[in-house]
Amino acid sequence: MDNVKHFLQGVELDNRTAALVTGAACGVGALVVLVRKVSSHQEAKDKIRRARTRRTESLQRAEQAVLQYKESHPMTDSAHIVTLSLSELTKQLKEGLLSPEDVFYSYMEKTLDVNKKLNCCTGILLESFDQLKTASSIKEGLLYGVPVSIKENIAYKNHDSSCGVIINLDQPVEKDSVLVEVLKRQGAIPFVKTNLPQGLLNYDCSNPIYGQTVNPHNLQKTSGGSSGGEGSLIGGGGSVLGLGSDIGGSIRIPASFCGIAGFKPTAGRLSSQGIRPIYRGQKSVLSSSGPMARDVDSLALCMQALLCDHMFSLDPTVPPLPFNTQIYQSSKPLRIGYLENDGYVQPSPSMARGIREVKALLEQAGHTLVPYSPLNISHAAHELMIKGVLADGATTLLQKLVGGPVDPCLRSQVLPYYFPKWLKKTLSFLLKPLSPRVSAIFSSICGDYISETIAHWRRCDIDVLLCPVIGPAYNFLYCDVLTYMMLYNLLNFPAGVVPVSTVTAEDEEELKHYKGVYQDLMDKSFKQAVSGGEGLPVAVQCVALPWQDELCLRFMKEVEQLIKQSRK
Repeated sequence: MDNVKHFLQGVELDNRTAALVTGAACGVGALVVLVRKVSSHQEAKDKIRRARTRRTESLQRAEQAVLQYKESHPMTDSAHIVTLSLSELTKQLKEGLLSPEDVFYSYMEKTLDVNKKLNCCTGILLESFDQLKTASSIKEGLLYGVPVSIKENIAYKNHDSSCGVIINLDQPVEKDSVLVEVLKRQGAIPFVKTNLPQGLLNYDCSNPIYGQTVNPHNLQKTSGGSSGGEGSLIGGGGSVLGLGSDIGGSIRIPASFCGIAGFKPTAGRLSSQGIRPIYRGQKSVLSSSGPMARDVDSLALCMQALLCDHMFSLDPTVPPLPFNTQIYQSSKPLRIGYLENDGYVQPSPSMARGIREVKALLEQAGHTLVPYSPLNISHAAHELMIKGVLADGATTLLQKLVGGPVDPCLRSQVLPYYFPKWLKKTLSFLLKPLSPRVSAIFSSICGDYISETIAHWRRCDIDVLLCPVIGPAYNFLYCDVLTYMMLYNLLNFPAGVVPVSTVTAEDEEELKHYKGVYQDLMDKSFKQAVSGGEGLPVAVQCVALPWQDELCLRFMKEVEQLIKQSRK
């Protein structure tokens, strides 16, 4: 009996010990998790602080250099220089009427001024001051002496390409991207990197590192994304030419919002080496780098400069197709498809009016306009675009956001990505009667459309397509899946944006009665996003078939010229 008592006491003691040990282990485990979380949070804060310090120091050093240059060159007419078009600027530089130094410091001064108002720069490329000293050795370059801004995710040696995510900070790249190398060979001087939204896939332009970039026409509006820093800087007059990238409208949306021209070439026409994506391997919806500027001739000149033997040598995967000037300068009448409403998203009043006004001008100029409707747009949006971009259920994107805060502009967008698959499917089922599109999107994140579209295009017998571009500029923190933009990444059709008008009081009044195609949450969100836009830029989108980039630019130029003539 005594033995049994001793045994039971031992068991009781062992149980108490086990409980104490288990409790201690849980406490230690919780403490370790907490320490790691605090450490990770502190590490993120330190990374952000270092990035901001680098930016501040670069801006301060550039400001000092500008002051010194102005003191020693008091006759430089900077105000006049920054008003010149790229064509006029390159001509005067070639003829020696302007020096690269005068142009460089004029734009550096303007960039610093614009950035104070719009927060569009992530840092001055101080190496540009050294490049300026040897600029005269490349006088034969098509962009000789031209300062060029570049989006933050475009590689420039010894600088971060963070894509606005903290995990990518403190990882300076080892060499320039191919496009930066070619720009330098053509005499251009990359001088500043510009802001973008956290993770790139957003129509706003904000991240926890560099903050919110705002619109040059209205500080209460976004500049668009993801090349929003470029749109803001060029629209504000701080750059004459910039490079952006586009996977769902990321060049075209900021161009529309900021009142400038932007061009997304056929993917593969320009090198993508050194252009950092948020994740690699996605092949369904293709990204493309391209130029942004004040006018179409500037876009064409940039494409001509980039499509050279040097790029084809540096990146043999790019087809050696030089810029076809003959097609760009052609004046033959075009057969133009036009689209006012794609049946998925009802355009805002100003978007629709822009199409109608441009259509009328094109017809008056002798072109033939043909009604056009995209094929099965709802299927393309849900089954091809969203599933293509987020083929892994957004897992890679979420991994990139680990270790730091999620920016407010991205928070509502990524929240559903964290839901378990069963919850996404449940929400998709429950939302179907209330909001079919939101239901389909939840389903999407858990045929050969391109060939069919080209065949449809051929049946319509059109050369190019005129269609809406999203606008006017959004209020902050809105992001919708809008088919007018990403469709042409999916199809890999070249597409560009041209400003044609501004939002009127009548447009705003008509917006009050906006219902949308589905009259669902997305329609209500879009109406709220574009409200309060009177006076903001209105643009249209011009599209061509794959590899017909010069024809697309020629069409954009035609629209631009007709708009200018109509204003005289």
